[in-house]
Amino acid sequence: MLLRQMEYLVALAREGHFGRAAEACHVSQPGLSAGIRKLEAELGVQIVQRGQRFEGLTPEGEEILRWGQRVLAERASLGQTLSSMREGASGVLRIGAIPTAMSVSPLLIAPLAELHPLVTFSLESLSSREIASRLNDFDIDVGMTYVDGEPLGRVRVVPLYRETYLFLTPAEGEYADRKSITWAQAAAARLCLLAPVMQNRRILDGYFAEADAEAKPIVETDNISAVYAHVAAMRLSSVIPHTWLHSFNVPEGTRVLPLPQPKRPLHVGLVLAGSGPEPLLARALVKTARQVDFARVLEDLKKSLPS
Repeated sequence: MLLRQMEYLVALAREGHFGRAAEACHVSQPGLSAGIRKLEAELGVQIVQRGQRFEGLTPEGEEILRWGQRVLAERASLGQTLSSMREGASGVLRIGAIPTAMSVSPLLIAPLAELHPLVTFSLESLSSREIASRLNDFDIDVGMTYVDGEPLGRVRVVPLYRETYLFLTPAEGEYADRKSITWAQAAAARLCLLAPVMQNRRILDGYFAEADAEAKPIVETDNISAVYAHVAAMRLSSVIPHTWLHSFNVPEGTRVLPLPQPKRPLHVGLVLAGSGPEPLLARALVKTARQVDFARVLEDLKKSLPS
């Protein structure tokens, strides 16, 4: 059984199209089809449901796909280890991060890049559900997501920090004379929030519900920059994680007010696949994470805010 044939199968499952899979593998479409037929003959089972176009995998094919993903991930991990033994850590570290954690990802990536200059990074903004799925499929090496909220499946968890929240509002708006605000009062404001498809929003909705309130935002978006833009352009308010201050600080013309600490604050952390190989670069990231005092860095940011 050739690893190349497994690459064909994994590419076909990912692309859902013979032509695109062949292009991704840099072979002709007939060559890719022949490789998969050879794999079927060697294993004695039908892998692909064939028709006029790709129609999915058979149950046997799904099981072979999972096995193949593990094999290819182990090969990539072996390559990283051997390369590191020869010339120091190198390769690409694939990270998937929830949007609310993207702003603090440099706290991990910057020191790791300085320590291992041959390493490059692929950082994608993904939902918590996408992170769990792509870890399981070995499409990413590590995720940054909420680790004690919605189920993540079989993953290894490295906690990083506890998320707290601030009320971002125009400096000269209706909350100009306030020193703090409650969750119920925040829910009643003219808001721009992340969309309900994002776990951060579902978490906020839970906190509003604990205060017997419901937020009805004027603008919903899946983009952090858009939240800031609409707060400024439409004089709206928002509830933001304190981690956003690391990259965005408090924009001119706005201010932040503290919100009460939730009864059950959630943690953000690194997650790695619970089975299969642990990539060398993912281990290096975990080691870096244990050396960064997230709590102190983020608390210093809050202390630096104007009162």
